Amino acid sequence: MAGIEDVAKLAGVSTATVSRALSGKNSVSAKAKAKVEAAARELNYTASASAYTLATGRSRNIGVVMPFVDRWFFSVILEGIETELIEHGYDLTLYNLSGGADQRRKIFFEFLNRKRVDAFITVAVKPSEDELQQLAIAGIPILGLGGPISGARTVSVDEIGAGRLATEHLISLGHTKIGNISGTPASEMEFHQPNLRRQGYLDALKASGLTAHDSWLAEADFTIAGAYHATKQLLGDPRNAPSALFIASDEMAFGAIMAAKDLGLRVPQDVSIIGMDDHDMSEFFGLSTISQNVRQQGSNAAKTVIDLVENLKDGQPVNVEQNREWPGTLIVRSSTARPPRS
Repeated sequence: MAGIEDVAKLAGVSTATVSRALSGKNSVSAKAKAKVEAAARELNYTASASAYTLATGRSRNIGVVMPFVDRWFFSVILEGIETELIEHGYDLTLYNLSGGADQRRKIFFEFLNRKRVDAFITVAVKPSEDELQQLAIAGIPILGLGGPISGARTVSVDEIGAGRLATEHLISLGHTKIGNISGTPASEMEFHQPNLRRQGYLDALKASGLTAHDSWLAEADFTIAGAYHATKQLLGDPRNAPSALFIASDEMAFGAIMAAKDLGLRVPQDVSIIGMDDHDMSEFFGLSTISQNVRQQGSNAAKTVIDLVENLKDGQPVNVEQNREWPGTLIVRSSTARPPRS
C-alpha cells in the first residue's frame, strides 16, 4: 500500500506539501496541488482520517442542524453547504430537528461531547444560551443562518427590507390595493421570518399612504395547497379583491397563481403576484420574486466555518457575536404588471 512518502516522491514535493495539498490548505500552489492529486490518484493513496485527527485534533467534519430536510429552501441550502465542504475535503453530518425537543437535547448535550464535528452550521435554528455555552465548552465554533443569535456569528437576510422591497415594487407599478399572504402561527420559524416579511409589507404601505385592510391579509402553511386555499378567499370577493399580492414564499406564490387562474383571473393582467426566495421553479411560473441566493448562502456558510476551524488561534473566543446581513435581490418576471383599468 502506498504511503505519503511515495506520493511525495512521485510528485516531486515534500511530505508536508502532500499533507497540506490533500487537506485542502490554501498555502499550496495550484500547480503543486495538481501534481500531488495526480500522484495520489496514480498510487491509489487516501490520507488516513484517524492520523489527521490525531495530528490536528480535528475531524474535518462539519455538523449542520436544521428543522426540516424535505423543503426546498433547506434542501437547496444544504446542497450549497455540502458542495463547498466536499471541495475543501470536509465531511458533513446532518442533524434534523424534526424529532422535537428530546432530539434537540441529545444533539446539543450528548453528541457534542463525542466531538464528532469541528464546527456547526445552524439553519433557521436559534440555539439557546445553554446550548451556546455547551458549544463553547466543547470548543466548537457555530455559524447561524436565519437571523441574529446573541453570542454567535450569524448571517441573516433583511426580512423586513425584503418584504418592503417586494411591496414597493407593486406600489411602483401603480397598485394601491395590495394583499399579503404570510405564514400561520404553526409554521413560524425560530426567527419569525413570516412576521418580519409582513412588517416590511406594512411599512411600505404606510410610507406610501396606503391602507392594509384586514380582508386583504391571509395566512397559509408555506405549502402550495395552503396558499391556493387562502388566495381563493382573498380574490373571491369581486367587490373588494386586491389587485396585487405579496406572498411570503415562492412555493405559496405558485399556489396563489393557480388559484387566480382557477377563478378566471389572468396573471398579471387582472392580478399581480410577487413571492420571495427565487425557487428553482420560479422562472417556469414567470414569478417575480425577492431572491435570497440560497445556494450561495450555503456555499458562503461552508467557506466561513472552514476558515474559522482552520484559523482559530489558541485563547481566541470560539464564538463571538457578529451578524452579517445577506442581500436580497428583486427579480422582475412576468407575474407583475400595472393594475387593470377600472
